[in-house]
Amino acid sequence: MAQARLRGVVALDGPSGTGKSTVSKKLAAALGATYLDTGAMYRAVTLAVLRAGVDPTDAAAVTQVARAAELGMGTDPLAPAVRLDGADAEPEIRGPEVTAAVSAVSAVPEVRELLVAMQRDLIGSAIDDPGGMVVEGRDIGTVVVPDAGLKVYLTASADARAARRTAQDASDGRGSDLRSTHADVQRRDALDSGREVAPLRQAEDAVEVDTTDLDIAGVLEQLTKLVESRGLLGGAA
Repeated sequence: MAQARLRGVVALDGPSGTGKSTVSKKLAAALGATYLDTGAMYRAVTLAVLRAGVDPTDAAAVTQVARAAELGMGTDPLAPAVRLDGADAEPEIRGPEVTAAVSAVSAVPEVRELLVAMQRDLIGSAIDDPGGMVVEGRDIGTVVVPDAGLKVYLTASADARAARRTAQDASDGRGSDLRSTHADVQRRDALDSGREVAPLRQAEDAVEVDTTDLDIAGVLEQLTKLVESRGLLGGAA
């Protein structure tokens, strides 16, 4: 029997530490879809800004760096890739320096305009061939793809998100402690929700899924049921 495949876009939004990246990749792989981590694009631009020695709060200088940066995004959920100026940037964009500066860079209107245009191009190509994409970020359902077939807003308590982030950092060999991570989670929530352009918020027609007490399998089960209920599955290509 042909495996059912995703048709259209699943938009997964929410703050950091809710499990977006993990479940987005697994959902895309299970449904034969492509995958896009829009947050990685902002992180890559932030890395370019830091490498250039530019103040992340200097909007004009940040915009200049963003326009000059060459970004490449791999959309295979089993091997997602982020390239900056021709080189693999994945490990470095997850570091603490980028994490501390990414909210400021993401708040620059010209950066968001540039990257949203790139994201829409990538999504449009995915819809044409092979036909489905799981997109994660903070403004996917509200700005990037407001007509997505399914919009989900993932949330979790700050304590749970900080614990997950700390565990992930330890797993990846990055030193961190729970107290500082908890403070960083709250800081990013305030910055992302309070920015003037495309603030972090739940789309009116998004389904909220609280992952505080759910494991990955439990979240995937809920998401798969939502995809099915929206009629977004078709036969294999």
